Amino acid sequence: MKQLNLQKTQNILRNKFLKKGVKMIGPETIFFSHDTVIGKNVSIDPYVVFGSKVKIGNNVAIKSFSHLENCKIENKVEIGPYARVRPGTTLKEGSKIGNFVEIKKSTLGKNSKVNHLTYIGDSQIGKSVNVGAGTITCNYDGVNKNKTKIKDNVFIGSNSSLVAPLTIEEGSTIGASSVITKNVKKNSLALTRSLQTEIKNYKRKKI
Repeated sequence: MKQLNLQKTQNILRNKFLKKGVKMIGPETIFFSHDTVIGKNVSIDPYVVFGSKVKIGNNVAIKSFSHLENCKIENKVEIGPYARVRPGTTLKEGSKIGNFVEIKKSTLGKNSKVNHLTYIGDSQIGKSVNVGAGTITCNYDGVNKNKTKIKDNVFIGSNSSLVAPLTIEEGSTIGASSVITKNVKKNSLALTRSLQTEIKNYKRKKI
């Protein structure tokens, strides 16, 4: 009986949003919370789950297999597929998080992008920031959660580890595969990388 009641509740919520103009390709695969708020011209692909306290603005696209909980999504935002938006997160207007991105207790600034394979936690990210694939904010030291601040127009190269507490000032660039442990000054290039070693005419051992 409980299962039937849950299904009935979901059907009521789905129909409510369909009547409000929310575009859903497979509404039977989408699960809403009782307090979900959705604006105008929003599209939701199949297999999306809304936890409690989710507020969606206008002109938002949410792609398949994404999970959102206790977050605020402003206008013209794109999410997913396979994205997880955890509690305390705000995605500002025009921002984007892509596939296999997890973001928690953070603000992603206007027109900033985190396209794939990235963890953002306890962070304040400014406007027009690009975060490359495989980037991790190292926010937990085993005892405390520490904050990362990334100012406007910063470019984070792929496969970077940002060890909090950390501030990256406006206009800076982080070289790919860097481990950044110190604050980065405005309009600077920061990188930590070992020199590449190449042995000429190397022959692999034969079994």
